[in-house]
Amino acid sequence: MTDLRFDNAFVRELPADPEISNGPRQVVGAAFSWVEPTPVAAPRLVAVSTEVAAMLGVSPDAPDFAAVFSGNARLPGMTGYAMAYGGHQFGNWAGQLGDGRALGLGEVITAHDGRQELQLKGAGRTPYSRGADGRAVLRSSIREFLCSEAMHHLGVPTTRALSLVVTGDEVLRDVMYDGNPALEPGAIVCRVAPSFIRFGSFELPAARNDLDLLRKLADFTIGTHYPAFAGLDGEARYAAFFAEVCERTARLMAHWMRVGFVHGVMNTDNMSILGLTIDYGPYGWVDDFDPDWTPNTTDRAHKRYRFGHQPRVAYWNLQRLAQALSPLFTGVEALQDGLDRYVEVFEATDAAFSAAKLGLVTTREGDEALVADLRGLLTLGGMDMTIFYRDLALLDLDAPHPGVVGAAFYEDEKRVATQEALGAWLQRYAERVRAEASPASERLALMHASNPRYVLRNYLAQQVIDSAEQGDYAPLHELMETLRRPYDEQPGRDHLAGRRPEWARDRVGCSMLSCSS
Repeated sequence: MTDLRFDNAFVRELPADPEISNGPRQVVGAAFSWVEPTPVAAPRLVAVSTEVAAMLGVSPDAPDFAAVFSGNARLPGMTGYAMAYGGHQFGNWAGQLGDGRALGLGEVITAHDGRQELQLKGAGRTPYSRGADGRAVLRSSIREFLCSEAMHHLGVPTTRALSLVVTGDEVLRDVMYDGNPALEPGAIVCRVAPSFIRFGSFELPAARNDLDLLRKLADFTIGTHYPAFAGLDGEARYAAFFAEVCERTARLMAHWMRVGFVHGVMNTDNMSILGLTIDYGPYGWVDDFDPDWTPNTTDRAHKRYRFGHQPRVAYWNLQRLAQALSPLFTGVEALQDGLDRYVEVFEATDAAFSAAKLGLVTTREGDEALVADLRGLLTLGGMDMTIFYRDLALLDLDAPHPGVVGAAFYEDEKRVATQEALGAWLQRYAERVRAEASPASERLALMHASNPRYVLRNYLAQQVIDSAEQGDYAPLHELMETLRRPYDEQPGRDHLAGRRPEWARDRVGCSMLSCSS
C-alpha cells in the first residue's frame, strides 16, 4: 500500500485523556482518549470508493488493505483515538457522548485535497461506548457507505467513505428496540473528512466550565480548518469563525431540501463544525412529498427532525453552539450576527436552488409564491418529489398538461383530486418560463443539473442489504455505480429510478428505521 503522509494535528495539539483504560467513564479536561481498534476475526473488503482511494493515494488491491481498514493492522504514522464531545439529543442536554463506536486513525495530508482524517466506524469499544460493544452491523454500514458517496456525487457537502469491510464476526442488535435482539453480520466503514469535530465538541467543555479546553479547541479549529481567520485578533477571530459555520450550515440545509434528504437525527453531536453531512443513521429521501415525514422511529411521536423542519432545527442547534462559544465573547452581538447570517444565507440559497429546480435562470417577483404553491400541491397530491422535478423538464410549454408528471403520483385518487389545481399551476409555470425567454436547451440543462434522476431511496438500500446478507454484493456495486452519476440518464437502470413500491411502504428498513447499528 502506498505510504500515507500522516500529520496528526488533532492529537498533537489538543490535550489527551491521561487514563488508558477502555471502560465507560467521564473524561474530563481532554479532547480525546487514546484507544486501539479491537481486532476482528476475518476482515474482507467488499466495496471501495475508487475516488476516495485515489484522493488518499491508497491502493485497494494492496494485500494489507482489508487488515488496515478494519483495525487489524497499522500503517506507519497511524494512531488510535476517540473524540470526546457532548450534545443535545432531541432537544435535551445529554451530557458526555463521544465516539462510542468510531476510532480515528490519524490525519493524512493529500496531494490535492488537503488534510483528511481517517476514521473507522465499528472498530470496537471506547471510553464513550456507555456499555455498548462499539461495533457496527452490515446493514447500517452499507447505508453509511452508500449514502456518504451518494451525497457527494449529488453535490451535497458530506463526509466520504473509503471502504466497507465485513469482519467475519456477528453482532447482537435489537433493530426496533422491541426486545427481539438477533445476531447480524458485522462490518466496518472507513470514513473520511477534513475533520470530525462537531457542535457538541464545544458544548461539552462549555457545560463543564472548562474554558481553557474550550479556547484551545476553538483556536485549533480556526487555525487548522479556518486559517483565513487565524490572523484576526481576539473576539473578531471567533466571530468570523462562528459566522462562517452559520453560513456553511445554511448552505447545507438548502442542499438537503433541494434533493429531498432527511437526516433523521439532527442532534448537536451530529452537526459538523465544517458544515458537512455527518453520521448517517436513520436517514431517508422523501418519496411521496410530505414536509412532516421523518424516517426515524424514535422521532415518530414528536417529529422534531421531520423533513420540513430541518432548517429550523439547524438554527436551534447553532443557538446551542453560540451558547457554548459565548464565554469567548464579552457580549452577544457577534453571535446574534452569525445567527442572522444563517437565516439570510439559507433563504437566499434555498430560493436560488428552488429557481434552478424549475429551470429559471433569473428570479422575479412572484417566484416565491410559485414555489410555495408547488410545494403545497406536491404535499396534497402525495407526489414523488424526485420524479416530479425530473419529469417537469419534459413539459411542453405551449401545451402544459398534468400527464407529463403523472408518474410522480402514488395514488390515482390523489392524482384525480389535484389534476385541476396542478394544471393551473403548470399553466402559470409555463407562462413564467416563456416570459424569461431563455433557450430551451439552457433550461433543460439547468433542470437536469439541479434535479437528480437517481437518489438513494431507502427501499433500494434495503434490497442491497438483503442481497449482501446472503453474500451477494453485485446489487451493491450496481447501485453504487449508478449513484456516482445521479444526474445522468443511464439506460438499463430505470428500475433504480422508480417510485417506492407498495411493499416498501411500511417495511422495516424502508420506511421505519432506528439508530440501531
